[in-house]
Amino acid sequence: MAEDVRPVLMDYLSRHYDALKRQLGRALRNADLAEDALHDTWLRVNDQQGGSEAGPIQRPGGYLVRMAFNIALDIQRRQSRNLPFEEIDALMELADTAPGPARIAEARSQLDAVIKLLDRMPARRREVVVLVHLEGLTQPEVARRLDISLRTVEYELKHAHDYLSARMAHDKK
Repeated sequence: MAEDVRPVLMDYLSRHYDALKRQLGRALRNADLAEDALHDTWLRVNDQQGGSEAGPIQRPGGYLVRMAFNIALDIQRRQSRNLPFEEIDALMELADTAPGPARIAEARSQLDAVIKLLDRMPARRREVVVLVHLEGLTQPEVARRLDISLRTVEYELKHAHDYLSARMAHDKK
């Protein structure tokens, strides 16, 4: 039967929280992200059931920092995916029900710019963006339709959003 490592990890985390937060903050170069990740780590360790299949943890500090670092990466991925989605959705839809002529012209100009940028993308990346943002398919639906992995869909969307965001920001200057 596996040993329950929660008490050891919770004790270590409670006693060394500030030091772990500083270490993680330096590694991530973001104190707020480090604090969020360490808090999520505390929650995850507290919610764990049972023990470790690998046996006792030899270095709880290293284990917790690695766990928090991975959580921080997940947080960053979620944040980097969410912001561009919103920005790009705003450009690809006319949300105003009764826009004036100036607003229509500006929106068309922005939409034309996005379409030109989409045309410069590799075909699969462009198709993923169109299926998600114009046809409203979920990422798993796109993966099934194109017979690619969900990870590939996420990869293509991230690179498309990064490219579009960078180009649109550059063109505003």
